[in-house]
Amino acid sequence: MRPKIVLFGDSITEESFGEGGWGASLAHLFARWADVVLRGYSGYNTRWALKTVERAMEGVCPEGSAPPAVVTVFFGANDASLPDRRSGFQHVPLPEYQSNLRTLCVFLKERWSGTGIILITPPPIDEEGRIQNNGDGSGLPERTNESAGAYAKVCKAVAEELGLPVIDIWSIMQGCPNWEKSCLSDGLHFTPYGNKVLYEEVVKKLRDGGLSIGTLPADLPLFSSIDPNDPLKSFSN
Repeated sequence: MRPKIVLFGDSITEESFGEGGWGASLAHLFARWADVVLRGYSGYNTRWALKTVERAMEGVCPEGSAPPAVVTVFFGANDASLPDRRSGFQHVPLPEYQSNLRTLCVFLKERWSGTGIILITPPPIDEEGRIQNNGDGSGLPERTNESAGAYAKVCKAVAEELGLPVIDIWSIMQGCPNWEKSCLSDGLHFTPYGNKVLYEEVVKKLRDGGLSIGTLPADLPLFSSIDPNDPLKSFSN
């Protein structure tokens, strides 16, 4: 009865249904108009996502139901981990990241040809925050903002190649005042304000694609449309 918006990504997606999360805010916004479906996998990179995407999407659309209206694809923060640091086992080389991201989008399009895809770049990295919250005693961060920026650039390139909308959250967040602490809680994951920044960008992209409360019908009569003199008449069709 309702269109689906699927959120597919790593921990920043998995945590998005937490208090103040960007996914929870989307679910609240579309509460009577669309279902927001969470498919977030903490720690995953594009290599692992590519291996598991078919299983991850099982059950999103039961047989006979409509395909999702939109899928957000938000990977790269873990791919960009430095190979010789603490989180090196999550690292995916830049050329492979580009290929994996492209293949993920092609898979989704082949599965649901009419479904829109929104790519989201990796976020910026507050290296001081990473040392404080995930340090190994070396005084060096396991991720750098420069590396995240390189992966963000490739994500945008894939979006341009495939003709897909993209949210460059790496650049957008760095335009926020004191972004290192206002947007990021531990140098990587989002504060409530960081979640708000991404939420607003996703809403803009959905609106640009024709998906907004103003364009979607409510699946059942709204309370404001029910005739108080004959309430059941509203449910007769």
